[in-house]
Amino acid sequence: MLQRKSTTIISEIKDFFTSSEKAIYTVLTILSSLTLSEKQLGIDSKCNNKFKNINKLLLAVIFPFFEVKDIWHYRQSTLYWAFKCGKDVFYRLLNDFNVPWRKISYKLSMQLIRKTKINNVDGNNKLPRCLIIDDTDLPKTGKCIELIGRVFSHVAQRSLLAFKGLFLGYHDGKSFFAIDFSLHGEEGKNKKKPYGFSTKQLKSRYTKQRDKGSPGNNRKQEYFTTKIESMIEMVRTAIAQGLRFDYILVDSWFTCFALIKFVSTRSIGCHLLGMAKMGKTRYLFNGKHLTSKEIIDCLRKQKKLKRSKQLSCFFSQAVVDLKGKQIKLFFCKTSRKGKWNVLLSTNLELDFEQAYKIYSIRWSIEIFFKESKQYLGMGKCQSQDFDAQIASTTICMIQYNLLSVAKRFTDYESLGEMFRNTKAETIKLTLVERLWQLIVDILADLAELIEIDTETLMEKLFSDNQGFIKLSNYKALLQAG
Repeated sequence: MLQRKSTTIISEIKDFFTSSEKAIYTVLTILSSLTLSEKQLGIDSKCNNKFKNINKLLLAVIFPFFEVKDIWHYRQSTLYWAFKCGKDVFYRLLNDFNVPWRKISYKLSMQLIRKTKINNVDGNNKLPRCLIIDDTDLPKTGKCIELIGRVFSHVAQRSLLAFKGLFLGYHDGKSFFAIDFSLHGEEGKNKKKPYGFSTKQLKSRYTKQRDKGSPGNNRKQEYFTTKIESMIEMVRTAIAQGLRFDYILVDSWFTCFALIKFVSTRSIGCHLLGMAKMGKTRYLFNGKHLTSKEIIDCLRKQKKLKRSKQLSCFFSQAVVDLKGKQIKLFFCKTSRKGKWNVLLSTNLELDFEQAYKIYSIRWSIEIFFKESKQYLGMGKCQSQDFDAQIASTTICMIQYNLLSVAKRFTDYESLGEMFRNTKAETIKLTLVERLWQLIVDILADLAELIEIDTETLMEKLFSDNQGFIKLSNYKALLQAG
């Protein structure tokens, strides 16, 4: 369970807000209901520490909701006046290679997913459950960051100083949850400048020793694996953690035979649905080994092209064999002169319109990338320590999942709207802090004039005034540390 002190911290912050201030109130209510023990953080808190490690994690999670951009800005925030601790307190937690961030992410994310089921907010939704895999650029500014290098951005179409973040998400038919990730680099073809760096630049990067077998060391080793290997391992972990899904959705960069083979050997009844390339891969079709282009030419000659009025596109489909595995190819284009695109699925019973609608769910991970970078600062961490890079990305995922569930329990139209409302509501803390001090000074002078004890006067006022009761809650918040 959450440590009592941790629960108290969140409860005292939550008590300051009313249920009508639904954005931040809902976020804090959900957060306070999650269970995570100090032991599960993998490190021991020293007996002379003012805050337990679980407290530090909880405070870091709520940073963006209280307009705290990062740890460096914590001291100038309202939260600092409520829970006074230095920035090094947080840095020590984020830089510790013994913290199992992947386990923490799964522990909290699975609880959030279960909450949506328990509260029966799925309704009669008929969309399938999907795992979604994609990567994104996480640009950095410091060349001395541990393991940093240059990667090619397919969005910017140029080389960037960045990590490649490979993310695994889960869509339950209505909401998206960020589940897992790994950070990667690109060594490149130039052996004289691996990762786009000269020998001198490589040596100037930060480095530190980690215990063999520690969570931090394992995450560092992931950096050197291929994204295909990491993708399959993340799906394997998700299944082992009890996550069940109907489809794995990927774009053409991740659709490969290794993933087809992996999915087809799972016993949980899942399928792959991914965009494939109109490339040189040959499939067995009508007794011949043909490329995608040759297959669609055959289908066109056989007059098997159709038009979907619902989706306003031309399409055709064929069951083929790829290295002994039967798969289904869906060809589509938006106009007669347009280019063909091809979807690949291991579900032979799927029709084109179903496949199109299911694959459109993959866009939710692109929304996650955009919103997390825009509102939660994903990828903005500039710490030289690779463990801190892992920690900050994990915390960002937890924050997004909290907002995702909170949005689902309220009537906000978008996550961005909800995030803006949480910040607008928490600004009141700063204003009330000043107001509280002014009221205390005035009441002290008044009590002296009428010759009554200040505490007695305040107690009588609070018993009849809800506004003063709220201010009293804030006073308790300030003293919680």
